[in-house]
Amino acid sequence: MEAGDFDSVEKRAFHRKNQRRRPSVAEEFNGLPAHVWPTTATRDEEGVISIGGVPLPEIAAEFGTPVFVVDENDFRSRCRQMADAFGGPGNVHYASKAFLSRRIARWVADEGLALDVASLGELQVALAAGFPAERITAHGNNKKEEFMRLCVTEGVGHVVLDCPQEIDRLNAIAAAEDATVEVMVRVKPGIEAHTHEFIATSHEDQKFGFSLASGSAEQACLDAVKAPNLDLVGLHCHVGSQVFDAQGFSLAAERLLTLMRKLKDSVSGADAAKITLLDLGGGYGIAYTAAQKPLDVATVAGNLIKEVAEKSAELGLDRPQILVEPGRAIAGPSTVTLYTVGTVKDVHTSAEHTRRYIAIDGGMSDNIRPALYSADYEARVAGRLTDGESVDTRLVGSHCESGDILISDAAWPDDIGTGDLIAVPGTGAYCFAMSSRYNMIMRPAVVSVKDGKAELMVRRETIEDVLALDMM
Repeated sequence: MEAGDFDSVEKRAFHRKNQRRRPSVAEEFNGLPAHVWPTTATRDEEGVISIGGVPLPEIAAEFGTPVFVVDENDFRSRCRQMADAFGGPGNVHYASKAFLSRRIARWVADEGLALDVASLGELQVALAAGFPAERITAHGNNKKEEFMRLCVTEGVGHVVLDCPQEIDRLNAIAAAEDATVEVMVRVKPGIEAHTHEFIATSHEDQKFGFSLASGSAEQACLDAVKAPNLDLVGLHCHVGSQVFDAQGFSLAAERLLTLMRKLKDSVSGADAAKITLLDLGGGYGIAYTAAQKPLDVATVAGNLIKEVAEKSAELGLDRPQILVEPGRAIAGPSTVTLYTVGTVKDVHTSAEHTRRYIAIDGGMSDNIRPALYSADYEARVAGRLTDGESVDTRLVGSHCESGDILISDAAWPDDIGTGDLIAVPGTGAYCFAMSSRYNMIMRPAVVSVKDGKAELMVRRETIEDVLALDMM
């Protein structure tokens, strides 16, 4: 053998030895992708997952399953990150529709953020938590008189006008209370956000707001200026939810600034001077699976602020104050849902193929998103390590619906069985908030964790709660 040949053999052996070994299915399944799980999530040598320093099996033992586990430090840190990105906490309104409880409202208040509410009930919860009314913005496409009246009497900071009738109704309510209400007009800028059609909210043919293209948005603004008990202070839009393409936010801002320029030219100087707010909504996408990448909010914010400044200067405007309304981006990654495996069933889908159905003690009543718009999730066994071989797997719930599927198409280790704890990350937004008691499966408990301690945030619903509402 020539010396050169020997060197080549040695090099090939060296590269084979040092080449990164592809992890097995079990190894991948045991990992906790940092961009999907709460920031305090860890797994110990025995495979036990902890959140906020609290082992998940201990939470299951104390509070039962299903249970939502909210990482307080993670939630608060995301509030601060948003505030840093957008120039201060007062520019960030937490979207309470994602998930709201009195404790959540207090965390948001502690961090200095504002709050947006989209219903009478959300406003009542916020007020019951002692949230400052002047830091609340009220939304909704069909605000009842009771909702608008409470906004006026409690001194809510802003009301977002969504339809022509609201202008007259809110003005009349404010007049009766001898009050003046600061309002924004919700504008449809005509942008097709790249998201599911059920959560795209900026295009023309949907229920929210006034059309920019037809001129109804401009007319609504002029009508609001004329209303003696309303002060038009800004424009609002929302391009959609779970958006990963930042271009839509910039284009929406440009179109609203153009409308703002027209308004400054068509109303009196005093009224024009009041129009200082540009609310661009929320919708920043998060990662629900390891393959997904969350939107880089800090970069998006920096670019957006710069582009708004440049466009404002081009139009001869002072740069408006930019407001945003993140909900999912704060609450979503902070939470995992913990379930217990019940039955495990192998289903022969063809002569050559078998799929394993793993059923847990929750499902579409605590997470409707997969059934509603095909949302993706992933999960892990929370109490131990797995070491089985790959098997096609479907994670399903306990409801009497074939569509009660949380994870439709996965390759999981085959050693997962009855009694195992399954943790699904990324469930802090639009899961408990949209929960139901379908099949009389009660709504789960919500537990907050921090520094090794777990506290009940929302107790589990009971059959006694249901029967108390049921009038014989």
